Amino acid sequence: MFSTMSLFTGEWWKADTETIINQALQTGGAPNISDAFTINGLPGPLYNCSAKDTFKLKVKPGKTYMLRLINAALNDELFFSIANHNLTVVDADAVYVKPFKTNTVLITPGQTTNVLLKTKNHHPNVTFLMAARPYATGPAAFDNSTTSGILEYHLPSNSTKKTNKLPLLKPSLPIFNDTTFATNFNKKLRSLANSNFPAKVPQVSTGDFSSRILASLVQKATRYISMDSTSLYWPGFGNFNPKKIRLSSIWLIRLRETPSGVPSGGWVAIRFLADNPVHTSWGLKMAWIVMDGSSRNQKLPPPPSDLPKC
Repeated sequence: MFSTMSLFTGEWWKADTETIINQALQTGGAPNISDAFTINGLPGPLYNCSAKDTFKLKVKPGKTYMLRLINAALNDELFFSIANHNLTVVDADAVYVKPFKTNTVLITPGQTTNVLLKTKNHHPNVTFLMAARPYATGPAAFDNSTTSGILEYHLPSNSTKKTNKLPLLKPSLPIFNDTTFATNFNKKLRSLANSNFPAKVPQVSTGDFSSRILASLVQKATRYISMDSTSLYWPGFGNFNPKKIRLSSIWLIRLRETPSGVPSGGWVAIRFLADNPVHTSWGLKMAWIVMDGSSRNQKLPPPPSDLPKC
């Protein structure tokens, strides 16, 4: 049995957040970037005058802890790592995955990822920095800063040392636009389905839109994708080249997720089951661009004559 701890990554602004939202709604642009990221509401020692506002995760040697990583940041995917420790990913968005070890986790906005942290067998006589910073590939501005907390081992009862006097080890995080790492990390996310427990979809749409529909999409985007109230299967991911890839070759044993991160100019293949009896909207920014067909009923009509110009 192991202990469970929640780690929330978020954002912090010096200004009133309601004012920031209202300004974005009035201008139609993105909200102002945050002044800091946080771990469990605290920015950590890497920002100016914030050393006292640092979250500390205290652990015991030789134990296994489940860390529930939750990215509550508004617009940023985040890399997360703990110095000199491996993390075993076991769950993403409440869906079990084939466990794999990594020293860095990539987590999208609104996503949850459960990882197992196995502590060292003996007190290491050092403390460890855990840190998170954004992964960004689009042209928009972003908060290129790093939030951090401290992983601290309980001292033995007979120890005379103080934890604040111990050396501090720092993790090595990927650079902010490391799409290679992001792609490799996403490729490791696999369903537990196998030959004995196949993840078969009941049927494929024949055009009559019955009660249970499987939709397969190949989507280009610059951020992350999600559907309200609907879980999606992500069979493929990467930088799409229609001349080199065969759709039949990307139906891998993927897991069910709610959001997915996509690099700028990249692609993701999606499968979802239309069994939610409500209207489903896409987010974040989503536009379908479809080529006109040859027939009149396959073409978009021209704009009305009184349409205001930009």
